[in-house]
Amino acid sequence: MAVFAMAMPAMAPLAFASASVFIAAPAGAGPSLVSQPGLSAGPAAPLAQNDAEKPNSNASISPDGDALARAIASVVKIKTKASPGARSIQTLGAEREGSAIVVGRDNLLLTIGYLIVEAETVEVENSDGRFVPATVVAYDHASGFGLVRALTPLGLTPIELGSSDRMAENDSAIFAAAGGVDAASSTVLVSKRRFVGYWEYMIEDALFTSPPRFDHSGAALIDRNGKLVGVGSLVVADVLPPTERRKLPGNMFVPIDLLKSIMDELLSTGSSAKAHRPWIGVTSHELEGRVFVQRVQRESPAEAAGLRQGDIVLSVGTEKISKLEDFYRELWKNRKAGDDVPLTVLQGAEVRKIIVKSIDRAQYTRPKSSI
Repeated sequence: MAVFAMAMPAMAPLAFASASVFIAAPAGAGPSLVSQPGLSAGPAAPLAQNDAEKPNSNASISPDGDALARAIASVVKIKTKASPGARSIQTLGAEREGSAIVVGRDNLLLTIGYLIVEAETVEVENSDGRFVPATVVAYDHASGFGLVRALTPLGLTPIELGSSDRMAENDSAIFAAAGGVDAASSTVLVSKRRFVGYWEYMIEDALFTSPPRFDHSGAALIDRNGKLVGVGSLVVADVLPPTERRKLPGNMFVPIDLLKSIMDELLSTGSSAKAHRPWIGVTSHELEGRVFVQRVQRESPAEAAGLRQGDIVLSVGTEKISKLEDFYRELWKNRKAGDDVPLTVLQGAEVRKIIVKSIDRAQYTRPKSSI
C-alpha cells in the first residue's frame, strides 16, 4: 500500500507506514485485554465527497486540517475502577484505562463498553488535562458501545459522527487514542465484515484496520473529513478477508452506524433491545467445523446446566452447529432472555442433551453504585 499523509495546520503530518509491517499480538484472556484469538470469518452526517471522489489506495488526501485537529482533540483518557466483587475483574481487571470520545455538547462521551462494565467509579480527562468524575449512562453488550457523562464541563468540542457504511476497503483514516496528535496515526481500512467474538458477541460490518496498535480500547477511527466512523475494540490476529491465505494483524473497530438506530434507547434505558437476548455464559471457539466450549463462566446458566470446558456443541434444538456464528444465531433466534435453550453436546465420549435456562446478561453483571 502507498504512504498516506494527512495534513493538519500547526502539526506534523501523519504518515502511514506500510501495512505490510507485522507486529505480533500478545495473547489475552478477554476482549478488553488484547486480542480475539481467532476470527470467524445521533444521526450521521454524510461524507462531503461522493463515491466518485473517494481516493483509491494510491492517492494522497488532505482533509480539512482544523476539523481533523478538533476531532483528535475530542478523544480523551478514561479511567475506571470496577465494583468490589465484580465478575468482570477476572478477565478485564479491577482498574481499566482507555479512550473516550466526546460526542455530545452535554458532556456525553462514547467509549468501548468493556471499560465501564461493572464500574464503581469513572473519571475522564478534560481540556486542561485534569480528571473529572463521570457517570455511566449506558452499557450495551450487543453492540459493544458504552456511554458516560462527565459531571463537570470538559471544554471540548464534540466530534461529528460520520458514516462507517461509506468507508471502503483501502480508504485511509486516522487512529486516534487519548493524547492528542502524538497519539494519532494514519491507518488503512483493510476489510469490512462480520465479527464473531468468543464471548457471545457478533456484529455486522466491523471495520478492520492495519497496522495494529495496542492502545485500541475506546480509540476513535476518524475519516478524512474529521468525522467519527468507528470505536476501537480489539487487536486481532488477521484483518484480511477469509479468502486470503496470508495473515495481517491489526485492529477491529465497532462501526459507528450501529450507534445510530440505538442512541435514543441507550440514552433512555441504558441499553438496546438486542442486549436483552438470551445469554448462557460460555466462551467458545470454532475449529475444523466444530464449536468447542473454551470456558464456562462461574455461576452462569451454562455452569448450572452442566456444561463443561471442552464440550463440543453439536446442535441447538434441531439445528446442527458447525460454526460459531451459527451457534449464536440459533441461541438468539425466536428466543428471549429467560427461555430454555436445548443443547446437544459431546462431553468426553458421551453425547448429552442439556437444557440451559438463559438469562439477560445484565442479570449477571453487578452494576456500579451511583456517583
